[in-house]
Amino acid sequence: AFMVLILATAYAYGFRVTKVNLYDLVTGLPNMRHIVLSLLQPDLFVRAIEMQKADTPFLVRAESRPPEPPPAAPPVKPGPSVEIHPSVAKPGDAVEVKGRDFKPNTPGLIYLIWVGDTRLGKITTDAQGDFAATVVLPGDVTQGDYWIEARVFRELNWYVPSETLILSLRLMLETIFLALIGTTFSVVFSIPLSFLGARNLMMGTPFGRATYYLSRTFFNLLRSIEVLIIVVIMAVVVGIGPFAGVLALAVHGIGALGKLYSESIESIDPGPIEAITATGASRLQVIAYAVVPQIVPQFCSFTLYRWDIYVRMATVIGLVGGGGIGFILIQYINLLQWNQAGTAIWLIAIVVMAMDYASAVIREKIV
Repeated sequence: AFMVLILATAYAYGFRVTKVNLYDLVTGLPNMRHIVLSLLQPDLFVRAIEMQKADTPFLVRAESRPPEPPPAAPPVKPGPSVEIHPSVAKPGDAVEVKGRDFKPNTPGLIYLIWVGDTRLGKITTDAQGDFAATVVLPGDVTQGDYWIEARVFRELNWYVPSETLILSLRLMLETIFLALIGTTFSVVFSIPLSFLGARNLMMGTPFGRATYYLSRTFFNLLRSIEVLIIVVIMAVVVGIGPFAGVLALAVHGIGALGKLYSESIESIDPGPIEAITATGASRLQVIAYAVVPQIVPQFCSFTLYRWDIYVRMATVIGLVGGGGIGFILIQYINLLQWNQAGTAIWLIAIVVMAMDYASAVIREKIV
């Protein structure tokens, strides 16, 4: 009865401090309908687009003076063409742009090609593929030789991967290798440290006992620090990007794998150790011939398991600047681009499930 009272008090206090309100949950569920529907319709494929473009040279003069002869136009080639009148103008002037022989009844854009592509206006071709439009030059354009370019876009009857899918695939691959490199770094440091944290190897002398407790304390300290905190610190040290994520996973992995490896060493059969020790072998020889052969399968299994976990972690550390697909995912969410966010989320889910299955199969064969 006393334990029931303690549990009831703990849960009552817990509900109070966490402000659990089931009514708000039920009444707020309709608000997520739009988000869920958008996530279920990821941005995967788009209609292929064919672009036609044509340009013509153009002079900008900063002062009013008799117009100079325009640069010689290139030879006329078959296909779409563009003309501009007048061919010499001042910043802020209106000019007339005419095009012909484009795809009929197709929308497009007019650009001024200078420091960048500056959009001047929209166009739509007629039934013959011609258009005429009046556009105004930017007021801050400097005098010089430029090009006026018309671009017409037409949707085709097949689909291609969207930019969102291509970017998400590239960053998902970056995430996988981010986790791989982070796991590798942690393995390199964890393996030698794990022998120092194994009770059955280090408790024979006072120095060994001190080393054991220091090693275990070190592992617990690294494991207790959340990886998101570590990646923020590493982002300050090396800058935002995947390298910060690699270092964060490596630091956290030293603690996690070091503890797993140490416990694996402690669970080995003591018989071979006693037999090798009885022959007068040194401590290093005992480890090499009695310990290592027993721990290799478990070490491989734990390493694959941590890599699988770190792939999931890598998707989260990207939210705070650790690189990978999480970095673009948080941008999609902040911009309320739920279809694009759905692409990243579904890709993460598929990759994590595939790696979880593959890791389980490989670990089963190893062990």
